[in-house]
Amino acid sequence: MKAVILARVSTKEQEEQGHSLPAQIRRLQEYAKKKDFEIVETFSFHESAGDKIRKKFEEVIAYIRSHKDVRVLLCENVDRATRNFKDAVDLDEMRRKEDLEIHFVQDGFFVNKNATGNQMFMWEAKVFLAKQYLNRLSDDVKRSYEQKIQNKEWITKPKIGYVGVHDETGKRTNIIPDPLRSQFIVKMFEMYATGTSSTKQIQETMEKLGLRSNTKTPKPLPRGQIYIILRDPFYYGEMKIKGVLYPHKYQPLISRQLFNRVQEVFNGYNKKPFRYACKPFAFRGLVKCAECGCTITAERTKNKYNYYSCTNSHKIHAKRLYVNENDLFKPVERVLRNISLTEGQKTRLMTLLAQSEDAKSEFFEASMKVLRADYDRYEKRKSNLLDRLADEEITKEDYNKKINEYDEKQTAINTEIAKHQKADKEFYITIAMIMSLAKRAYSLFKSSEPMEKRAFINFLFQNSKLSGKNLTFTLKKPFGAMALANGCSNLCPRRDSNSKPIP
Repeated sequence: MKAVILARVSTKEQEEQGHSLPAQIRRLQEYAKKKDFEIVETFSFHESAGDKIRKKFEEVIAYIRSHKDVRVLLCENVDRATRNFKDAVDLDEMRRKEDLEIHFVQDGFFVNKNATGNQMFMWEAKVFLAKQYLNRLSDDVKRSYEQKIQNKEWITKPKIGYVGVHDETGKRTNIIPDPLRSQFIVKMFEMYATGTSSTKQIQETMEKLGLRSNTKTPKPLPRGQIYIILRDPFYYGEMKIKGVLYPHKYQPLISRQLFNRVQEVFNGYNKKPFRYACKPFAFRGLVKCAECGCTITAERTKNKYNYYSCTNSHKIHAKRLYVNENDLFKPVERVLRNISLTEGQKTRLMTLLAQSEDAKSEFFEASMKVLRADYDRYEKRKSNLLDRLADEEITKEDYNKKINEYDEKQTAINTEIAKHQKADKEFYITIAMIMSLAKRAYSLFKSSEPMEKRAFINFLFQNSKLSGKNLTFTLKKPFGAMALANGCSNLCPRRDSNSKPIP
């Protein structure tokens, strides 16, 4: 059979280690020779496997789809092929529909359209663990944003009417009113607050005055942009992030009173949403209506029973149907009983996790090596700077300025090191969770409190829908394959031809 080789490294340091591109290609060629595969194309590249679309990976997919005689893809291991679910879904679709056979040489297994539950579990578990590691790093980025918000700092580019102030390194240190355009923003609010000027009239006035957008090719502001500006609380002193208002530290352009007058003209007021996060509903926010797509809401009766029903926002249902929470637990518990492994499967899982740990450790060590090298480089620069000061080659003022700059660089590097160390630690927490769930998912769920059950359901299940009084869902990877390996027939993916809905 004709085959394609895919070799990839994430960092330049990996090119100098055991996973270098030439080493990968050589091992894959030797494997192909043993299996009597004909190599027709080799793809090797340096590319990250995060959430961003990987152009080189998509070139591989496009090549295979355009050459129908190529039926085999050779990779060193799952981690080299994909670290995100989008790529895994693409490969899985080709496996099922286009008869593609994917060999993971170092991992010691392959998958094709006839793959067993155990084979699919091994693949999905590898993808899951790698994705979890990248998610931990992503979470740290989110936490850095949260820190900026606590410091009352705006996390993205300045609003129109403001400009950023940057230091010598290009880092933004402040946001100030734009001396050329801020007065236009004030005039827009003043015009609309009178109730006699429409957004179209404001647009025409601003175009005459010469107000332009913040884009690379400035254009007159469209009416939609003017509407957004007039509804934006940033201009009186609060920034809205994901629907929540936070105070910011920058100079307001207008007063709160002027902003409120404008909102009165719009006949709208900022209303705080009802907060029910503290209420003990296990399925809160996790289930959609199968018929209309609306959210399933929860309420508690006087006799302390929890009931769920569709909000019927689209007015599809003639009558509101209520479902007892205990009835929703039944199909969940039935599926959880199937998430268990035999001793042989547990042994294979431990081997798989050990391989995943090796791949993760290589990525971790390569990243830490780069960060430590960067830190040492700035430390050396600081030492050279002190020598230049002693030799009177630079002034004390220049010395202090550069020392502060290097200190900031090193602080940023230490922050990155801490992020990777935290992600490294939480990687093992994820492994421990998988092992725990593989052993006793049902008993853990039964003994949990309502909010713990909700976290449990959110971790394991996806695409949960309520059809009448029947709850349907799919298990997230790799737990779906784990249940499938044990003969569970009531999961949505890969169901048998005579399956029945989950009652």
